[in-house]
Amino acid sequence: MPNTKSAIRRAKKTQVQTLINRIRKGKYKSAIKQMSIYLDSGKMNEAKSFLPKFHSQLMKIAKTGAVNKKTASRKISRVTQRINNLKK
Repeated sequence: MPNTKSAIRRAKKTQVQTLINRIRKGKYKSAIKQMSIYLDSGKMNEAKSFLPKFHSQLMKIAKTGAVNKKTASRKISRVTQRINNLKK
């Protein structure tokens, strides 16, 4: 247990931030899952229309630090490659 007043405040702040990060990671995972559903089922039109929103969601989450920026960029890159290769 925290003993000082500042440690108590810090512990409370950490709990709040942990909840926020869990929500952000959930949104990140659900966006990836939604895109993979589109790609696996072959719904290219839906995948193409969802791509800008997918990109935006992942980078918004990455800029907060909940997920590494390079990881988000790699996911976006691979999804974009898949869409472009399947389109041909």
